[in-house]
Amino acid sequence: MSENDQPNVLLIVADDQRFDTIGALGNDHIETPNLDALVREGCSFTHHFNMGADQGAVCVPARSMIMSGHSLFNIEGPGGMTEEHPTLPEAFGNAGYRTFGTGKWHNGHEAFNRCFDEGKDIFFGGMGNHWNVPVTDRYPLGKYPQPKPYRGFSGNGSIWPRHKQYDKYASGTHSSELFANAMVNFLENHDESADERPFFAYMATMAPHDPRTCPGKYLAMYDQDNIQIPGNFQPEHPFDIGWCGRDEHLEDYPRDPEKLRRHIADYYAMITHLDAQIGRVLNRLETIGERENTIIAFTADHGLAVGQHGLMGKQNLYEHSVHIPLLLVGPDIAVDERRNHLTSHYDIYPTLCDLAGLDTPSAIEGETLVPTFDNPDAEIRDHLLLAYEDVMRAVRGERYKLIEYYTEDGYTQLFDLDADQSETDDLSNDDSYSAEYEQLQAQLRQLQETADDPLIEE
Repeated sequence: MSENDQPNVLLIVADDQRFDTIGALGNDHIETPNLDALVREGCSFTHHFNMGADQGAVCVPARSMIMSGHSLFNIEGPGGMTEEHPTLPEAFGNAGYRTFGTGKWHNGHEAFNRCFDEGKDIFFGGMGNHWNVPVTDRYPLGKYPQPKPYRGFSGNGSIWPRHKQYDKYASGTHSSELFANAMVNFLENHDESADERPFFAYMATMAPHDPRTCPGKYLAMYDQDNIQIPGNFQPEHPFDIGWCGRDEHLEDYPRDPEKLRRHIADYYAMITHLDAQIGRVLNRLETIGERENTIIAFTADHGLAVGQHGLMGKQNLYEHSVHIPLLLVGPDIAVDERRNHLTSHYDIYPTLCDLAGLDTPSAIEGETLVPTFDNPDAEIRDHLLLAYEDVMRAVRGERYKLIEYYTEDGYTQLFDLDADQSETDDLSNDDSYSAEYEQLQAQLRQLQETADDPLIEE
């Protein structure tokens, strides 16, 4: 157990888990007792967003933004890790922290070795078989093993041979359990060692990303016949959004409501199983006496449509794909409270530094959220820029949201999120909303210029 007064940090990032999949945040159809406990013990940011992506693998830039503190158009360098200042874990390591990482890392070997001094059961990839995860431990010199055959999944669920740089397989252990095991072992080691440094520990899960498989006990908890089809379900999207890759081929067109019930049931089961593994980690933190002195942060890289708006994936700018949870628990954090400030992934870096008493690099683009704990009216920002590749841009305010599609036909949508959280009533052609429309278009251009959006001509 550390005798250092500085708080530890435990950062957990799920894969594909959207905001409305935590029971305590309003979903009565899912069981997440451990995440519910974090909601009660800390502060939930109810309007947290992934800014978007410049590629189909949305998780890559999302995780880069978390680790770099930069927005989408300013992440650079190997793995999207900034070269002008330390990464988030690196900043803690430079301040004397023991740094450890486990789980999914889609940003390359070099970036992982730069971020963490220790690592176990690391999955260098985007997706795979949850029951046969090819993993490796951190290699200090960065010289990872030679490639070995690996069977991955294609978009339609079939299997194709690939090669990845891994040195072992965790056959028969589900990915969520595998990564929780690694984190529990790290915590036990930390408790038993003579190392008095505080720790920065990172666990990134593969769940609930497809293929959505988990122990039958959890699958049996959700009867697809009792699953509600979302109100914004559509057999297919009404117009071309400019992208139709792997995720959109996970189910046939037109979307079948009965098949979607199964997708949603499996999605919920994966999240409940993941929640149980998070509970194991939190229990171990309690057992070693570090729970009260640890800042716990939980978020996800991005959300997922699973049938909403006729879409299956996250390569879009609707709320279901960009709106994600952010839970903060620990010393000096508001208890059992919620904040509705507009926040994004690049705010996590300065917030964790601020909570731990570390200096935040001046080049960081994010805003610390610490002032909101004492002052719910503290200003963070009034609008967020959202983007996907070169085909979509959006501006999200506290009430209204404007999405522009740069496709051959072009399209613009305007939503009043106070009255229409499901984004089904497009107001862009309603003259009574012309002032909001024009204001948001101007705000979008301003945000694009500030963010160095490559779509804005110099």
